Amino acid sequence: MNHSEIIFDKTIGLRGSDKMKQKLLEKIKNKTLTMGVVGLGYVGLPLAVEKAKAGFHTIGFDVQKHKVDMVNEGENYIGDVVNEDLAEIVNSGMLRATSDFSFVKDVDFIAICVPTPLDAYQQPDVSYLKASTESISKYLKQGSIVVLESTTYPGTTEELIKPILEKGSGLKCGKDFYLGFSPERVDPGNKQYKTKNTPKVVGAIGDDAKEVIAAVYSAVLASEVYTVSSPAVAEMEKILENTYRNINIGLVNELAVLCNRMNINIWEVIDAAKTKPYGFQAFYPGPGLGGHCIPLDPYYLTWKAREYDFHTSMIETSMIINDRMPEYTVDRAGEILNEFEKSLKGSKILVLGVSYKSDIDDYRESPALEVIEILKKKEADVIFFDPLIPEYKHKNQIYQGLTEMPKDLGQYDLILLLSANSQFDYQDITDHAQVVFDTRNAFANIENRENIHLL
Repeated sequence: MNHSEIIFDKTIGLRGSDKMKQKLLEKIKNKTLTMGVVGLGYVGLPLAVEKAKAGFHTIGFDVQKHKVDMVNEGENYIGDVVNEDLAEIVNSGMLRATSDFSFVKDVDFIAICVPTPLDAYQQPDVSYLKASTESISKYLKQGSIVVLESTTYPGTTEELIKPILEKGSGLKCGKDFYLGFSPERVDPGNKQYKTKNTPKVVGAIGDDAKEVIAAVYSAVLASEVYTVSSPAVAEMEKILENTYRNINIGLVNELAVLCNRMNINIWEVIDAAKTKPYGFQAFYPGPGLGGHCIPLDPYYLTWKAREYDFHTSMIETSMIINDRMPEYTVDRAGEILNEFEKSLKGSKILVLGVSYKSDIDDYRESPALEVIEILKKKEADVIFFDPLIPEYKHKNQIYQGLTEMPKDLGQYDLILLLSANSQFDYQDITDHAQVVFDTRNAFANIENRENIHLL
């Protein structure tokens, strides 16, 4: 092949890629682009709903049959999704769900929103990512767009997802399909910011991919779409968001322990500090960290950093502090009981709230689960009540709670509040409890505080 032939081949490739981009942009504009979402959980289902509401036919993929069946029946199981919205778009045919990945061949845009947990050694578990990507690759067609939304370590999109897609499909990234990363930003229970109006960050492999992926999100969401130079930047950006919170929560948790020893109210300290109109953002202590991001994401970064012979000292220190809070909470509960000449062993303890934040039914990584487990190991007689969570599963064991607030709160040696809830009557609890251990400052407005202990 001579030099002119090489130049000609490259030109054809560029023209082909440009054709693909223009075709996709036209389909986005005309809303003839078919959307796909893999993983119909707290991230995937709200995203699928918004795509369908925006006028794009959408197919949701999930390996859990009960989720697929519920979606197809228009039955909602995610708090941030409006029941009527889901029912309407399912009934109109704009959204359907399946466990059959062969339907990937019918979609143009695929968002991967599967779990990225940690394994038993606190290392990234990318098994769900790999399995989903392999399933997609078998049916990936030319002219498709694939976007990873699951939080993961920097480099995942290019080092893990891209090779699997290329090998399984026989297609070439950038020439035959577009690939990018756009981190999910879901805050369950947030009354102001939902999937629809939260700004979106997009990083992709190549400028054409970045332009097309940004156009998709702009057509679906009512928020800014901010583009960055690569998937790795977008992946690191997401880790930064949650590591920032992890470190600051670690700081206030450490100060909470110190303030308790100094007999200083940490919440009063924070309230005073946040009167400063610049240079300070309030974070609050608690019995530990929960949720799908903050307790996990720093581990992804520290794991990846070792590849570069780098130790994230500040991050790892905050993780140690936060990971110790459930045990500290139990120790404090024991100290409070000791004041009444009681031990943890045999004491009746009512735990209020097991969600990882107030007024939601989400208990993923909730510190309450570990606190209850430690209390039980110390042979305390523990029962919980959460108006939104009648039972939960932890380490393959089902824990049943009370279905309503007990009428006789005085029967318990300790009321331990681990998660605030607007349905709790804090004055009534105070009036009838022997002693309350409040780890969230939920009883802040109670005037008579003789039987209230703060974290």
